[in-house]
Amino acid sequence: MERVAIFVDVQNVYYTTRQAFGRHFDYHAFWARFAAGRQVVVANAYAVERGDPRQQQFQNILRSIGFSVKLKPFIQRSDGSAKGDWDVGIALDAIETAPLVDRVVLVSGDGDFDLLVERIRQRHDIPVVVVGVERLTADSLVRAASAFVPITESLLRQA
Repeated sequence: MERVAIFVDVQNVYYTTRQAFGRHFDYHAFWARFAAGRQVVVANAYAVERGDPRQQQFQNILRSIGFSVKLKPFIQRSDGSAKGDWDVGIALDAIETAPLVDRVVLVSGDGDFDLLVERIRQRHDIPVVVVGVERLTADSLVRAASAFVPITESLLRQA
């Protein structure tokens, strides 16, 4: 049975699917497509904690599907900007997990991950599948991936 590691950049997926489709990503459909028939070694969903009850309910849904939810506090800076970036955490977890699996699935369109994807493919000789909104996923990330799966109707929740 193929061993897989799944890493989901929740904020990136939320904002890109909302911008492109005005809809939400369907985590159940994603799990059915990318986890079924595989041994899921790690399935992490990385999110920002704002203390919102609806957000906590969403996090519980992710856990019930099979994800470990990793939370980072939302930080509002004095200049009005916000911080809640998981890029380094995702990269560290992916690098640590890659030797244990046959495939990595990264759900994000963030071009900062292109070096991570290249490194995993080169050092561990395993495929890295990137899942993202096609027109909002960095070209460098698509090129770095073994395969790119665009988020389409089948991975979106019904309106």
